[in-house]
Amino acid sequence: MSTFSSMIAQAPVFFLVAARVLALILTTPLLSMQSVPRVAKIALAGFIAFLVFPDAYPAGWRVDPFTLQYALLVVGEAIIGVMTGFLISIVFSTFTSAGQFFSYQMGFGASEVYDSLAQIENPLLGQYLNLIAMLVFLQINGFQTLFLGGVLRSFQSLNCFSLVTNQAVFVSFFLKALSELFLNAMIIALPVVGTLFLVNVAMGLLSKAAPQMNLLSEGFPITILVTFFLLMVSLPLLINLFVQIMGNGFLELETLFAAAGRQIK
Repeated sequence: MSTFSSMIAQAPVFFLVAARVLALILTTPLLSMQSVPRVAKIALAGFIAFLVFPDAYPAGWRVDPFTLQYALLVVGEAIIGVMTGFLISIVFSTFTSAGQFFSYQMGFGASEVYDSLAQIENPLLGQYLNLIAMLVFLQINGFQTLFLGGVLRSFQSLNCFSLVTNQAVFVSFFLKALSELFLNAMIIALPVVGTLFLVNVAMGLLSKAAPQMNLLSEGFPITILVTFFLLMVSLPLLINLFVQIMGNGFLELETLFAAAGRQIK
């Protein structure tokens, strides 16, 4: 029997697979944007579900779609997809938070506008780092790794019953992910924040030594120019750091699948 015929014969099982994939698409950065048509999201979810369907559930497994158990299975699969997309969003929130750390210090605190990628009010520097992170994510084939590798591994190792039996694993993992978010954001922003701190201290000393100098009006242009210069110099190193952070994010996500689910085949 072909894959398409098997999909038609096991339509309720295919819907379970599509529910997890669609929930992942609706919470993954870039794909969750409102500018992406809903028809495209549903079509992509159906295509990915079609690819992973043969290895997602045991062959011949059937379930009655008109029962409360099936409804709970659909909800559980959707929760797993939302959790996976949320973990990817945490990785991108690292770069947004790093931009927020030194945006206020350089004088761009009032420059918050709506960020279509992060879908939040975000300073300009946060949007800039988020955009670079998205380009790096595309360059390292992040979506291929997430959908063709991560989705299949999640079905092979994790099911909705794992949410109930391994609650401690998920809670500890999310707490660790949130702590690493702020740690990585501080690592990215620390060179700029530290340099701007020294610049502000130097301007404070100059204002005390020469009160006639109006450093208040000249302080903002100085901090802005220094920040742009530091970003220009450190951008190649930041891109390598972005790649490392994303790679660690995928590795930790795979570790979660292995720890909370059954043995990966």
